[in-house]
Amino acid sequence: MNVPPELLAQPQPETEMTGSTRRFKLVTGTAHPDLAHEVSAELDTPLSSAYVGRFPDGEIDIKVHDDMRGADVFLIQPTCPPVNEYILETVLLLDTLRRASAGRITMVMPYFGYARKDRKDEGRVPISAKVVANMLVTAGCDRVLTIDLHAQQIQGFFDIPVDHLWARPVLQEQIRAMNLENLVICSPDVGGVKLARAWAKNLDCGLAIVDKRRTGGDSVVMENIIGDVAGHDVLITDDMISTAGTITEAARILKDKGAHRIFIAATHAVLCGPARERLESCPAEAILVTNTIPLHGEMPRNMKQVSVAPLLAHAINRIHREESVSALFD
Repeated sequence: MNVPPELLAQPQPETEMTGSTRRFKLVTGTAHPDLAHEVSAELDTPLSSAYVGRFPDGEIDIKVHDDMRGADVFLIQPTCPPVNEYILETVLLLDTLRRASAGRITMVMPYFGYARKDRKDEGRVPISAKVVANMLVTAGCDRVLTIDLHAQQIQGFFDIPVDHLWARPVLQEQIRAMNLENLVICSPDVGGVKLARAWAKNLDCGLAIVDKRRTGGDSVVMENIIGDVAGHDVLITDDMISTAGTITEAARILKDKGAHRIFIAATHAVLCGPARERLESCPAEAILVTNTIPLHGEMPRNMKQVSVAPLLAHAINRIHREESVSALFD
């Protein structure tokens, strides 16, 4: 499938942002051009013209039309499904920009694929996240900007600067607007306790944890609830929704334990396999996700997407001006 250049951008005049002597460029692949256009609008900076297509045999064909020499380039491309396709496209785009003599290339990767395999937890398995990190750096990436890594230690897999953003402030704005009563934040498993605790601290509310016992690759058994949820509005937080098995089972057991209303907030809506059907039938009144990953097709009736474009735009602006990114969360 060939993606026409007009989908990505039209040729635009050179632009500069104050605070840096280097030219400022935005480039996108085909993984999420809608998000790239939103970021472009927030920064009032046009996307550079590029062509990303396919040869007849399916190989990726790339051509960047604008001059990149010495520019501060930000490549916006999540590695969302089909992840293998977009990772290779990303690597080739990085190589293109490096060979075009870009001054610095920042990989803006709102969703980092292959993050689940972040350690060797049994014999004869890869550390996939490290392999992907190596690929990006070898291809020419100088810096990484990402949102809600599945495992924070992945930052250490890179020997280049990594700016790790949190989508929590963006989602919390929507939660505060709901004026929920007697709110309790719930982690759907023990691994998400740190994230849930941060939510509970920021919203000044209680904390609960679902004791999850996994019985297979895509099946779980819920046992107990740690904390008081009876009569409370409960918000389940997670970094991603993949098959939605964990989060929907958590919602059901919370309802069985007497929770008043149930809401879900997650950063990355991967939504693979039976996820949409499970979310449609789960007792959550509303499901908030961000647009780090494009949602193709019809969203579940109770799902709302919140844009991270302003957050990314602020971070990109600060990186270009050589300012602190962590100050965004102070």
